[in-house]
Amino acid sequence: MPQPDAPGSAHVVTFDAIGTRWQIDSAEPLGDALESLVRERIAQFDLAYSRFRDDSLVSRLRRAPGSIRLPDDAAPLLDLYRRLYDLTGGAVTPLVGDSLEQLGYDSTYRLRPEGPAVPAVAWDDAIAWDGQSLTAHRPVTVDVGAAGKGYLVDIVGAILAEHGHRDFIVDAGGDMLRHGAGTIRVGLEHPTDATRAIGVIELGSGAVCASATNRRAWGEGLHHVIDPVTGLPTSRVLATWALASTALEADGLATALFFTSPERLASDFDFQYVVVDSTGRVTYSPDLPGEMFP
Repeated sequence: MPQPDAPGSAHVVTFDAIGTRWQIDSAEPLGDALESLVRERIAQFDLAYSRFRDDSLVSRLRRAPGSIRLPDDAAPLLDLYRRLYDLTGGAVTPLVGDSLEQLGYDSTYRLRPEGPAVPAVAWDDAIAWDGQSLTAHRPVTVDVGAAGKGYLVDIVGAILAEHGHRDFIVDAGGDMLRHGAGTIRVGLEHPTDATRAIGVIELGSGAVCASATNRRAWGEGLHHVIDPVTGLPTSRVLATWALASTALEADGLATALFFTSPERLASDFDFQYVVVDSTGRVTYSPDLPGEMFP
């Protein structure tokens, strides 16, 4: 995951939420009221989208077909999923939840596979999205892990900006958004050796998000990046990083790079990237703001 050099004399707030460590670095202190507002907004997001909670909105669709009215700001998240679904031939999809649960990554953290792999169903066969409501034609386990955390980072960043903060970093377990002048150096963690970096990027105002098979891994060859065709973890790529203007896009693109070429994604998105494949070969954007180590 990215490792930033925090701004000098920054005020730092850390806490755990939605299964990951959060850190907010800001030039000015948040204060108790704003920190509480941020935590409350994260809890609201979790209540809407977490497949690990029986009381979440999306968990209703796991129990029975029907429609749920998603939060008013859901459109960017679901619309991005549909764009990436179409660009990747269905590889990036919110319908891998059943696959993950079959592999043991469920609400009880069973962490052992149970029965044969479960491929994901096709979007149009399973769900419909009209910009406000998500309708399931059959029971489905919705999982927004490919882009949801990045979107929540953007939401937290927007709250800080609305309250007058102009120089800050929001980092949620490797999904990072920065607002401010100048740049910071962000190390890119080696996917098989957390004590090493494979390079450094210079991050201005914008986002960098990482996805790697050594994160959220729970057994030999078992991790969270699922090939929806087979229902099994993908093995072609070890780690990816995407830089974009928003953490939502960077997070979704980091997942999409496991399944399709950067050139294909560049037809719809403005971003930079780093990809480490299963042979250890590293490819990256010619205009990447930083350097890669030999």
